Amino acid sequence: MKKLFFLSTVFLLFNCNGNAQKEKQQDFKVTKTEKQWQSELNDMEYKVLRQAYTEPPHSSPLDKNFKKGTYICKACNAPLFKSENKFDAHCGWPSFDQEIKGNITYQKDYKLGYPRIEEICASCGSHLGHVFDDGPMETTGKRHCINGVALKFIPDEN
Repeated sequence: MKKLFFLSTVFLLFNCNGNAQKEKQQDFKVTKTEKQWQSELNDMEYKVLRQAYTEPPHSSPLDKNFKKGTYICKACNAPLFKSENKFDAHCGWPSFDQEIKGNITYQKDYKLGYPRIEEICASCGSHLGHVFDDGPMETTGKRHCINGVALKFIPDEN
């Protein structure tokens, strides 16, 4: 009887632990097959947006773009950031102190062995970059460090 109780307890512990470790899959408005994404995005865009790669620092012309406008998701055109929230973080990637609320989701990322907060387009699920707590203290204190290849810039019409 003790063996049966012990085995049942062990089974329940492993079963509960396994279920707790599973991440909840999110439903996105824009869904495509991997083949569709590959046909619509160039190689680097696909690697960054769909496979969570990081583009090389200082490789995006959007890093030094300070024109007025909106930064949208390269994969689905969802508006993500406004130019008035962009700042030069000297890190090699476009950086913003805040996002357009509701258009980005967040999840923990342990790919480097320590926790980071990954930013994902709430519309299509594409990887954008990471958010850190070393941004401008006079605003939000946040630095949304975004792969330039994940963005398109739409200038304001004047």
